[in-house]
Amino acid sequence: MYELYVGNRNYSSWSLRPWLLMAEQAIPFDEHLVALQDGSSWDAFRPFAPNGKAPCLRDDDTVVWDSLAIVEYLAERHPGVWPVEATARAWARCASAEMHSGFTALRTTCPMNCAVRVDLHGIDAPLQRDLSRLAELWNEGLTRFGGPFLAGHAFSAVDAFFAPVAWRMQSYRLPLDDVSLAYAQRLRALPGMQRWYAAALAETVRLMDSEDTARRVGTVREDLRAPA
Repeated sequence: MYELYVGNRNYSSWSLRPWLLMAEQAIPFDEHLVALQDGSSWDAFRPFAPNGKAPCLRDDDTVVWDSLAIVEYLAERHPGVWPVEATARAWARCASAEMHSGFTALRTTCPMNCAVRVDLHGIDAPLQRDLSRLAELWNEGLTRFGGPFLAGHAFSAVDAFFAPVAWRMQSYRLPLDDVSLAYAQRLRALPGMQRWYAAALAETVRLMDSEDTARRVGTVREDLRAPA
């Protein structure tokens, strides 16, 4: 049985990716949730993750860290992680890698915080570039491969990689086109996403780095979590 170590659901966008992929594709695993720490989670995560970060997958004596590496490890063992068709698979890998290493302004300005609703003070040029590229990428995939998911009719790893953006769009009311908004809504409606969200709202941990960012970039008009 796989063991998947994840951070807090409200904040840990990296953890959501392999968790959602495994949940939606019915890949059995035991989950271990370890609380993230303000500043650095190195000490909390080093006992099981060589890089001191979440997520981390353990398969008997094999340890796999980093969300993209975990996805590729699972793809070697389970069909359907990536699209079967070669062109769609290549596109899905490129889009996932771009999400994995890019969209810096989106990550910095709008860190994942599932439970809050924030009215942004404004959208600067770097964030707008990221949003425009996001819409371009999503529209390309949905149009080229026929939807309803980014690389075709079936949910795959590329959708898991963009799942945290669907929560960011809801939390920060990010302005995107109708096609992108509808796709994000489809992601949020997935059973695994609903399970993740319910657990996020039940969390009482507050990471001040993320909470301070939300107050800095906008006005927090709602917090749906259980009391701290």
